[in-house]
Amino acid sequence: MGKYEKFRAEAPVFVYKSYSIKETADTIEVGYEFEFPNLAKFTPGWTFRKPEDITVKGDLTFERLVFSLGMAEAVSYWKAACSPVCRVECGELDSEQIQWWKKLWFLGLGELFFVNGIKADFESFVDIVPTGSFDSSLTESKRQPSGCLVPIGGGKDSALTLETLVNAGMKCRCYSINKRRSIIDTVTAAGLSEDALIISQRHFDRSLIELNNKGYINGHTPFSSIVAFSAEITAYLNGLKYLVLSNESSANESTVVGQDVNHQYSKSFEFEQDFHSYEEKYLRTGQYYFSFLRPLAEFQIAKMFVSHRKYLSVFRSCNLGSKVSPDIWCGECPKCLFVCLILSPFLSLSELSGIFGRDMLNDEKMKEYFIELIGQSEHKPFECVGSIDEVNLAVTLAIRRLEQEGEKLPMLFEEYKKRGLYHPETVDALNEKCCGSYNDENLLPEEFKNILTNEMERLL
Repeated sequence: MGKYEKFRAEAPVFVYKSYSIKETADTIEVGYEFEFPNLAKFTPGWTFRKPEDITVKGDLTFERLVFSLGMAEAVSYWKAACSPVCRVECGELDSEQIQWWKKLWFLGLGELFFVNGIKADFESFVDIVPTGSFDSSLTESKRQPSGCLVPIGGGKDSALTLETLVNAGMKCRCYSINKRRSIIDTVTAAGLSEDALIISQRHFDRSLIELNNKGYINGHTPFSSIVAFSAEITAYLNGLKYLVLSNESSANESTVVGQDVNHQYSKSFEFEQDFHSYEEKYLRTGQYYFSFLRPLAEFQIAKMFVSHRKYLSVFRSCNLGSKVSPDIWCGECPKCLFVCLILSPFLSLSELSGIFGRDMLNDEKMKEYFIELIGQSEHKPFECVGSIDEVNLAVTLAIRRLEQEGEKLPMLFEEYKKRGLYHPETVDALNEKCCGSYNDENLLPEEFKNILTNEMERLL
């Protein structure tokens, strides 16, 4: 019996017992209670900043938002034992919602199942059983929101979105989960005050780590769905209409070749469509969730981003480095290497080393990640990275430029040529095709489409 079957037998039920909402003078404190009966209890929570003259007392719409964020949070704790039954004792779920959440959990846990060797199937991996209801005295709120809420992660994508919208004269507030230096610096580099940034605090229950240390199942969960639901709450409290994400078309590519395993599932267009539909049918806030950069690929974004050089010294995309204060580039992970590679056609070797604080392109320890990124392995790194074709395009362009300038090629670029992957005779056509591409599978409102296409014409 594998650990998946073992833990499911030991913990046959996971319970989403309750959520709580407490208003203070300037915050709204949200708490959750999850448990594996007779095994473990979890009490994570959130702190949201509350604007003046706002109350959520008796507000059914807000209760739905908080309950839904709990469903997004619950999967992080459920995954420890992957209980075959998830009993939801609060809120309400109809049959269509149950299928919606099962899809998010199943596809959002695709990497976890793959890495842990779990042969899960959609029908049997969990049975979500709702037994709760909302208070009948609550009333649905009707609001007329306006303006944009732009989630900022500190990386190049959200920086490009914010810069473009601010330059176009859009009214923008920014959102982040917890506080990081690169996020604050991105907001101020865009010409906004720190007050434009709305920070919510996520309180993770670290007792989950105790279970992980005992060998219970651990791995990647669909964190971007937590960003989506918490951003919905923040936009609702602040009267903002558009939730403007910065996920690109490259996020749609499977991480494992030939399998439906996508590290970035909750950044994919499929999830974006699903979330948009869920919001319209079940949350009904009047808000509009979409990704501004969805028509673009990572290569296009990188080329547009480097034209805004004020961000080069402040942006950070390293998940490991984000755990350090102030956040840094660790220079040792596949995400750091990917960003270095995708920027390499547009920056000098010394500029790249200056940004990352080290010369990754001559680091032997990065070779395995490099092989994965260029598609010479079974799967891409389990990180938020661009497509294999884009990485190959970037590397080929960078090699050609360096050779034309008479510079010595870094070790990783020499490895690329040794593998027979360097084909400069085709790169111009590929470059033109990539830079001119526009993915029509997107949810951009017309006003935002015009802003993006104008910026593409100006920069590309």
